[in-house]
Amino acid sequence: MAKQLNGGVPDWVSRQSTIAAQPPWPAWGALLNYGAPLASLPGRVTITGSVDPALLAGPLIVVANHIGDYEPIVLAPSLYKVGIRPRFLATKGLMTAKVLGPLLERAGFIRVDRGSDDARHTMTVTDSALRNNGHIVVYPEGRIGLDRDLWPERGRSGVARMALRSRVPVIPVSSWGAHEVLCYADDRRKLNTFARAMWQQPLMQVHVGTPVPLDDLVATRMGDANRARERIIAAITMQLQELRRGEPGRPRYLDPTRPCSQQSIAAFPGGHVPDDLRALITAARDTP
Repeated sequence: MAKQLNGGVPDWVSRQSTIAAQPPWPAWGALLNYGAPLASLPGRVTITGSVDPALLAGPLIVVANHIGDYEPIVLAPSLYKVGIRPRFLATKGLMTAKVLGPLLERAGFIRVDRGSDDARHTMTVTDSALRNNGHIVVYPEGRIGLDRDLWPERGRSGVARMALRSRVPVIPVSSWGAHEVLCYADDRRKLNTFARAMWQQPLMQVHVGTPVPLDDLVATRMGDANRARERIIAAITMQLQELRRGEPGRPRYLDPTRPCSQQSIAAFPGGHVPDDLRALITAARDTP
């Protein structure tokens, strides 16, 4: 159990807020830079898209679909390659691990205690990071996706509320292919699928998009958080549709250990974003 400071605030909140206010840890940057080839061992990695250098100089909220355990290992160096200095939101289990936890914390990872009273403290740390031009990486779905066809689920409203409150640009990122490297199940089976990927070398794709249009939405207006959430997931889905153009329906690779839903629970089944929403996002993307 985390130690409590005055006012009942856990001690990790103060530690992580202090780290969030500091420049990125050089060792984390070095790992992302020089360790990138290691992430490519079980497959070929391609990175498309970019971020305006003017945006890179300030705070960013990066939102991505979560397709498997290996995908963050590919995502982190890919983001770093386009200039994003990633500070991931990570679950309590990772952040409290004896060896890994302190390293992730020093790298700027931010703890999320989902479903507990401590979840609100995450906002304290993210606010500190954003005030100091940090680049926060969030998975709106809140877990590895369990839609039967691996399209992004509806997601949670937390990242939308964060974006509307802070008025920080939201960069959508879509990835595909890394779900073939590590299966959903136990460690022994993960080793089997990793060995299989090393042999077959699947294509792992990451696309970094342009900011999601949210300027017309307001944090205090009823319904706008849901509208923001819908636009964020729609932007990720539209980019993913391009990455998996040859797999619009059931994915080519199916993980029998993933407890997927029997029916689609995707926000936009089959990647079909409504025309009005698609037009809104496309117009913002095409505006110079």
